[in-house]
Amino acid sequence: MSQSTKQPLSKLERYLPSLSWMLRYNRSDLAGDCTAGFVVAIMLAPQGMAYAMLAGLPPEAGLYSSILPLITYALLGTSRALSVGPMAVISLMVASGLAPLAAAGSAQYIELALSLAMLVGLIKIFMGLLRFGFLADLLSHAVISGYTSAAALIIIADQLRHLLGIPLPRQDIFFQSVLQLAGSGGQTNLYTACIGAASIAFLLVSKGPLKRFLQRLNLSDRLMIPLVQGAPLVLVAAVTLSVWGMEWADSARVAIVGTLPRGLPSLGLPNMALDVLRDLFPLALAISLVSFTGSIAVAKSLTSRRRQRIEANWELFGLGAANVSAALSGGVAVTGGLSRSLVNFAAGANTGLASIITAVLIALVVLFFTPLFYYLPRAALAAIIAVAAANIIDLRSALYMWRYSKADAASLVATFLAVLLLGVERGIAIGVGASLLLFLWRTSKPRVVELGRLDDGELFRSVEHHRVKTYEPILILRIDESLYFANANQLERQLLNEVAERPQIDHLVLVCSAVNYVDASALETLERLNEELTAAGVDLHLAEVKERVMDSFAKTEFANRLKAGRIYASTHEAVEALNRPQQASYHI
Repeated sequence: MSQSTKQPLSKLERYLPSLSWMLRYNRSDLAGDCTAGFVVAIMLAPQGMAYAMLAGLPPEAGLYSSILPLITYALLGTSRALSVGPMAVISLMVASGLAPLAAAGSAQYIELALSLAMLVGLIKIFMGLLRFGFLADLLSHAVISGYTSAAALIIIADQLRHLLGIPLPRQDIFFQSVLQLAGSGGQTNLYTACIGAASIAFLLVSKGPLKRFLQRLNLSDRLMIPLVQGAPLVLVAAVTLSVWGMEWADSARVAIVGTLPRGLPSLGLPNMALDVLRDLFPLALAISLVSFTGSIAVAKSLTSRRRQRIEANWELFGLGAANVSAALSGGVAVTGGLSRSLVNFAAGANTGLASIITAVLIALVVLFFTPLFYYLPRAALAAIIAVAAANIIDLRSALYMWRYSKADAASLVATFLAVLLLGVERGIAIGVGASLLLFLWRTSKPRVVELGRLDDGELFRSVEHHRVKTYEPILILRIDESLYFANANQLERQLLNEVAERPQIDHLVLVCSAVNYVDASALETLERLNEELTAAGVDLHLAEVKERVMDSFAKTEFANRLKAGRIYASTHEAVEALNRPQQASYHI
């Protein structure tokens, strides 16, 4: 009986991952889930409004994005610690992509943002159902690092106009923002600038000195994390009371949030006209890849710490459904955020219930407390955005890649400069293009290593790095790359040159232990190479061919065109069959 009930349950869990913790919920997890839900809520409320403003949307859109999407992901996502919601980089992409289509904050702009969130969700769901999660691998770490660092600088430059109180239009290119600010002259609002500077100082102190001070007091994480992560909410309360009490909104013309709608958002389907979807598709695809790559990296990191696992393609479905729910409820595109997820994890989140608690608390804010944000200065929200953006500047990765791989560092720098000079979408496209070109460049010249026998045993190693025995009529070459159309001809030239330089060679043994696949173009090249070597009096042999490659060969006549015994299980077997003992020599 237990087996009959267990099997259907496992199938249900596959399609509704939350059942794995709902039906077996441990009461000991409740305290951690409640604490994490509360901490993330006090962090997400001001952060959500700030990121909505960054996206060119009303602040309430950020709150709406923090209710239904969190519940949806908690039910459908496979990570128990990932915290979904608005994110600075994604908000920047939304604003940059929609700016040419409509004026920020206009009814048309809001409608396009909802359509974009819906399209992002549908793309992710489609990719998940077709198991296309591998597409996110097109964005290498170098591209992500270069992109996020440049995007952070663009975000900071854009927020300076809010921090200084200068009425300037939005610029999506870094240097245009800087030049625009430089030419603004003496338009700075002193009161706004003081609020902005004080807000940044407060946030920096709360993240650094305050945290270290609390650590010296030996406070537990359960007490310290709410105090540190609650700093943005404390800031919001303090500056709102100051602007209200001093009447700076009227007397000093400090820009404030103003009236926020009270009550839960109404559900509605955004504009899904074909012409709108066509215009938004490139942007939606870029957001889908960037957001999924970041989310899956965070989810894997957190789940591995608890020896849990996630399913990448089902994560696409869960994140896609969260974006669909954001579009239906008036929110901006969402994704898993690094800082929020780390806070959620550190605060004790054990299951998706933590995110549901966060969503309920944000819903209570929307129902009852939005009037309290009326006098919230926009400079404070800009400070929250700027400090968050500064934390994602990834200088460490740039220095590490420069030391380890100049090619990867070049890809990072190319993406970084492209985003700064050309904007977000073009910068990402150039970054992906640079990664693909780098891959083609690396693999178009396959590394070929000459091998010899090590210590009279069955091991064969490089003649350049070891004292090995070689055999005069046999040339043993290991191919350290899979073979495909981009490198097949180059390999053919290399091998023919090697044979031409050794007129004493009767046998060429290709060691294929590092070859994971051979495409049709490369197979044709191998067949042609076999004919050319035969004409030159040299026999071609293969050794250590992987089963996957042998299965591919079996579908063709290639193996038959080689004489019997010319594909060997090991290099040792090939040498034993072909070697004449008196013709061995040593290489040092």
